[in-house]
Amino acid sequence: MRILFLHNNYPAQFGVLGRYLAKQGWDVTFATQAKGASSEDIRVLVYAPHREPSEGVHRFSRTWEKAVINGQAFGSLALDLRSKGYEPDVVVAHSGWGPGMYVKDVWPNAAYVGYFEWFYASPSPDVAFLADGEDTVNDKARRRSMNAPILMDLAACDVGLCPTHWQKSQFPPHLADKLIVHHDGIDTDFHAPKEVGDVALENATLPEGTPIITYVARGMEPYRGFPEFMRALERVQKERADVHAIIVGEDRIAYGKALPDGESWKQRMLAELDLDLTRTHFTGLLPRDQYVRVLQASWLHVYLTAPFVLSWSLMEAMSAGCLILASDTEPVREVLDETCGALTDMKDVDRVARDMLAALDQREALAPMREAARVRIMERYGARDHFDAKNALFASLARGVRPPR
Repeated sequence: MRILFLHNNYPAQFGVLGRYLAKQGWDVTFATQAKGASSEDIRVLVYAPHREPSEGVHRFSRTWEKAVINGQAFGSLALDLRSKGYEPDVVVAHSGWGPGMYVKDVWPNAAYVGYFEWFYASPSPDVAFLADGEDTVNDKARRRSMNAPILMDLAACDVGLCPTHWQKSQFPPHLADKLIVHHDGIDTDFHAPKEVGDVALENATLPEGTPIITYVARGMEPYRGFPEFMRALERVQKERADVHAIIVGEDRIAYGKALPDGESWKQRMLAELDLDLTRTHFTGLLPRDQYVRVLQASWLHVYLTAPFVLSWSLMEAMSAGCLILASDTEPVREVLDETCGALTDMKDVDRVARDMLAALDQREALAPMREAARVRIMERYGARDHFDAKNALFASLARGVRPPR
């Protein structure tokens, strides 16, 4: 059976799954815009859009035009593949960016699986939570327009996958009947507790036993509570002279409004706060093995988020046996409760700081919570179980059997 994955990035949500399916006997192809992407286990094809969206395009239509250009770019590659005899049984595409929009026009007999992470509802829970200004009618209209490529995929797909129940709940009920809640799966063997000894960073080595607070996010932005974390860290540093913080992620905004040119939230926080920079370590993005080593060394992992797409990093930290302090928001509560982590009010910086200090002070007593966090991920989100279930779903679709709704 032939399966084709489409994602702008690589390996993203599909790379590890693709390698697993290849070992199960599937013929696996991954098409991406990530330059230089390659794999020893699966066929990786790279394509590129022929242009960026027009400068004069209406701002409500920019997301749509970019998706159409991406769909056309992959469509050209798909036509070339079809001319050479390639006919996939199943196509899985990340929705919203456009690569799968025209799959059914090239391969009408292929089963099309959409991967849906978010629907831009109005009112939007993330925007309401952050509330950094008036949510105007124009703002709402722009967000609603961003749903256009998502709705097109939802209409065309045979079935949709959604990582969490919270994310599925953002879709209007009358449109969500195609969506199956199916997490990507966490590699619990790799993300596992381990004594790691000293932690070597680029500009420092933290001896074994150093109290370490960890924070992980793709970017540094309000959506992931970066300003609140940094303000709380300042208070913690003044109370505990032995505590170090390791902050993993890029100095950029991955989600939310851009700042004026030349500004970043990291720069703003460093200018605003009186931090001990000898105990505040920014690593940038890390190779996977180094990243896991940081989690394994963590005394306390802080995960803050607005009501938005849930990060893998929370589940990976739970799987690695971290003591978790997380924001008391809907996507977090689906995964974590008081038996396996502590919840805090992300908007109350003093509360976040107090909860961080309490967790550090009670670390040994809270060991059962860390163990429960790992068990929770192993029982509900382990990659092996989710990969097996996806294998069965894709095989069923390849045989023409659609899941019941």
